[in-house]
Amino acid sequence: MGGLQPWHWLIVIAVFVLLFGAKKLPDAARSLGKSMRIFKSEIKEMQSDSKPDTPSSDVAGRSASSPTPIASERADSATPAPETAPPDQRPA
Repeated sequence: MGGLQPWHWLIVIAVFVLLFGAKKLPDAARSLGKSMRIFKSEIKEMQSDSKPDTPSSDVAGRSASSPTPIASERADSATPAPETAPPDQRPA
């Protein structure tokens, strides 16, 4: 009673072929594979980013400098620039 038998798999495959067509199934499988690779690489990157920051040294023995933040993380770019009046209009 447990598990799928070979004829169950044949029925499932036949339903997929009928629903999606034989031409779209390889493209769908290829897209799913790409998505899984991207997902795995993002998970690995997130895990490496979340490791505790310890003072480390680079190859030459000097202490490694902290990474520079990207433009979206900089505090000075988050504040809007003060609005100025155009030069041709003078306050009354």
